[in-house]
Amino acid sequence: MKNMFSNAGSLTSGENISYWIQSVEPLQFEQLSQDIDAEVLVVGGGIAGLTTGYFLAKAGQQVVLVDDGLIGSGETGRTTAHLTCALDDRYYNLEEIFGKDGSRHAAESHREAIDQIERTVQELHIDCNFQRLNGYLFLHPTDKRKNLEKELLATQQAGLNTLWLESTPGMPADAGPCIEFANQAQFHIMKYLHGLARGFILLGGKIFTQSKAVKINKNGAECNGYKITARHIVVATNSPVNDLVTMHTKQFPFRTYVIAAPIPKGSVQPALWWDTGDMKSKWYTKPYHYVRTEPFNESYDLLISGGEDHKTGQADSEDIPEEERYRNLINWTRSHFPAVNEIVYKWSGQVLEPLDSLAFIGKNPGDENVYIITGDSGNGMTHGTLGGMIITDLILGRENPWASLYSPRRLPVKVPGTYLKEVANMAAQYADWITKADIKDADQLRAGEGAILSKGLKRYAVYKDEQNNIHACSAMCPHLGCVVHWNAEEKTFDCPCHGSRFTKEGTVINGPATADLKMVQVGELEEAGSKK
Repeated sequence: MKNMFSNAGSLTSGENISYWIQSVEPLQFEQLSQDIDAEVLVVGGGIAGLTTGYFLAKAGQQVVLVDDGLIGSGETGRTTAHLTCALDDRYYNLEEIFGKDGSRHAAESHREAIDQIERTVQELHIDCNFQRLNGYLFLHPTDKRKNLEKELLATQQAGLNTLWLESTPGMPADAGPCIEFANQAQFHIMKYLHGLARGFILLGGKIFTQSKAVKINKNGAECNGYKITARHIVVATNSPVNDLVTMHTKQFPFRTYVIAAPIPKGSVQPALWWDTGDMKSKWYTKPYHYVRTEPFNESYDLLISGGEDHKTGQADSEDIPEEERYRNLINWTRSHFPAVNEIVYKWSGQVLEPLDSLAFIGKNPGDENVYIITGDSGNGMTHGTLGGMIITDLILGRENPWASLYSPRRLPVKVPGTYLKEVANMAAQYADWITKADIKDADQLRAGEGAILSKGLKRYAVYKDEQNNIHACSAMCPHLGCVVHWNAEEKTFDCPCHGSRFTKEGTVINGPATADLKMVQVGELEEAGSKK
């Protein structure tokens, strides 16, 4: 079986390429090359942006969609594509934060998002392996049976079709009891996006790829040096690139890891599996494992397993570097699914975790015609679809039963302890300006390696390519000035404060930063050292 690990280049936001992106032809449109007017400008070509564009175009709106890469080249193409109303955070916690009505609306909205995806698949005749199946929530070894029992009651009170099972289907007996979530789903996300894009174009929508929107405001945006003027602007970029501070104190970025292994076809009955998360974790998200299967070829399915999360740019705070996260994930997966042998894909993704658990969908705080979709909290496929549904209703002036629940204007007042702790964590990252860096001289790097280099009080993001050429930039994130960290697995420089990410040469690939790391000449490194 061929090893599929590959340099992703401009296809995706990391060195490792996902199965979803590898298995389809890239979907590219022309670049914006003139000024343009529209009723709605959508920024972002992932599931949230394309869903919004498609629904608005169906309603007769003139929509222009732009993406700085290709369709699905952001975090949507790095998902595992679970379609579920078994949310990352427990329903008994949602009930405490949002009340019983809020918990019920959360369940109802995600269930409707799955139904809406199914309707779209049928309407557009999208061949994307959409499949209805059951999901199983089972105990992490650090969690307690009483919590699973409490979750069963909370899900049923929220209106979900759930059932207690004393053993977890498809897993070894020692996996223990689980909650069965009936009628969940899965699909091939990139095939779905391609079908959605075609449907959008047929309705008169316009898509421009490799067209980066900047200076986003109430009048539109600039893109490739041209102006896009619009009455409504939707920012669907995972992390909202139009916002400098406000939204970035309500949610925080995490890296999550994925492996895929071929297993004999039919050896594992298709389902979705999730454990309840590590109750001893230092992270407020309580990282968990999540598993599914996907048709692969005539002889094999893929078993796709994810987990081992940590805050972006902060893997070393647990003394577990990125590469070791994959080893831990492989070991965990093999212990629960003995059919797993060879690993043929690996990739990581970025998840934005709201402090109070639910996504932010609606008007950007302080704006009347700028809308955001962010804070997917590990449920990006359903949250992204909900984003399209809610934003369409808001723009068209229609009532939406879930708009207030997901409003970006809400404050995390029900989780004050978590808020203070996470703001303190963010502030602590600025100490990197005075603490020891990775290296003191670029000669310490081997070919293909990157690091943070210190010269006095200055910090540089330095990468040595395979031809031993040095690429150097300022290590200061242009968003709010944190020192970026080297991610050896994805070969990126990641900001530990708000999740901005940059290629090994310093080009921005994830917001909230909108500018590249400032390039410096190699001679400047030597000059800075001589002044120390």
